[in-house]
Amino acid sequence: MLPTTSQHSNGAPSSRDAARHTAGAKRYKYLRRLLHFRQMDFEFAMWQMLYLFTSPQRVYRNFHYRKQTKDQWARDDPAFLVLLSIWLCVSTIGFGLVLDMGVVETLKLLLWVVFVDCIGVGLLISTLMWFISNKYLLKHPSKNFDVEWGYAFDVHLNAFYPLLVILHFLQLLFINHVVVINSDWFLGYFVGNTLWLIAIGYYLYITFLGYNTLPFLTNTAVLLYPFALLGLLYILSISLGWNFTRGLCWFYKYRVQ
Repeated sequence: MLPTTSQHSNGAPSSRDAARHTAGAKRYKYLRRLLHFRQMDFEFAMWQMLYLFTSPQRVYRNFHYRKQTKDQWARDDPAFLVLLSIWLCVSTIGFGLVLDMGVVETLKLLLWVVFVDCIGVGLLISTLMWFISNKYLLKHPSKNFDVEWGYAFDVHLNAFYPLLVILHFLQLLFINHVVVINSDWFLGYFVGNTLWLIAIGYYLYITFLGYNTLPFLTNTAVLLYPFALLGLLYILSISLGWNFTRGLCWFYKYRVQ
């Protein structure tokens, strides 16, 4: 049997259990574990990273299990966030090397990418999706069923990881070598823009899976609608010769000037 919270004779959870499951208590527990690396399950986090590419549905089945056993959808182990941060730092340093940046410029780029692109934009997207899902996607609006903000942040992290690997790791191999995608020739921007298509497509699909797996949400298919805009933008970019990778490289250099 799955564990349950203790209850009073009238069926209501005890005050101790209610306090233990408040958002503040969960957040405190999560942040406290950031300081204790030995308590983090990095092997399991690496397993999740692998399956986000090959079978993301399996990752979200684990979120279901956590809800049944720990009464929360969001992760209570920050190991995934720590590994993602390491990947982000290493890949950003790689961008600095590929773009011939100095030590100071690379450090500036690292700060920008970590605190603005990852944390800042991540908090913004998570908050927006948390608001939209609770405002418009709930089957039966109720205090007993709502999307946890922490879960919305986890969905963003899940979707961000494949995008990071494709655009910040795989793409590095093609910027100045193999197929030079940081150029104006057709094969260059075709390969580069196709990588962007795959990366953003992964982000949209994994985000959809994250909210579609919640049984108290409805009409989650609307989260797939941006695929139409993505496909149109891709066709336009190839037809008009837009090079997204070249724009990213220019933007990174402009940031650290």
